[in-house]
Amino acid sequence: MKTTIGEVNKMDRDRFMQVFGDVFEHSPWVAERAWAKRPFGSKDALFEAMKSQVVHSSDEERLALFRAHPDLATRLKITERSEGEQRGAGLDRLSPEEYRRFDGLNRAYRDRFGFPFIMAVSGKTKEQIAQAMTLRIENGQAEEEAQALLEVLRIAEIRLSHMGLDS
Repeated sequence: MKTTIGEVNKMDRDRFMQVFGDVFEHSPWVAERAWAKRPFGSKDALFEAMKSQVVHSSDEERLALFRAHPDLATRLKITERSEGEQRGAGLDRLSPEEYRRFDGLNRAYRDRFGFPFIMAVSGKTKEQIAQAMTLRIENGQAEEEAQALLEVLRIAEIRLSHMGLDS
């Protein structure tokens, strides 16, 4: 169902949170803060308002946002959006050997950086994702936090683009 930006601007806080509260993984505070920035001139302006909340958040809030993301290729219950994104990359169809590889990479990454590996997996293959994990685990802390932020923003942008908003 298409929603116009005009309809978004008329949403009360509760409705806005129902629609946009999960754009950033388990972090409804992003949408809640962005709601106060209405009216939005376009869907791009809505994304920029949400992005600004993350970029200007505290280090602790960003770390909590990173930690709210699931491990890739996990067998644990994850959000419907994350499940669909991972399914699209084939991460739900791993062989036992591939699962062990991803599990080991996830553990090593989390141990090194203190948050899960985050990647916008839309359009990626499981091989590309595993390669990125292998390469990025060699990054320094600051470099990887910057990359994780870029990935979080890309995931949110993709999610908003799939919501059928018209400007």
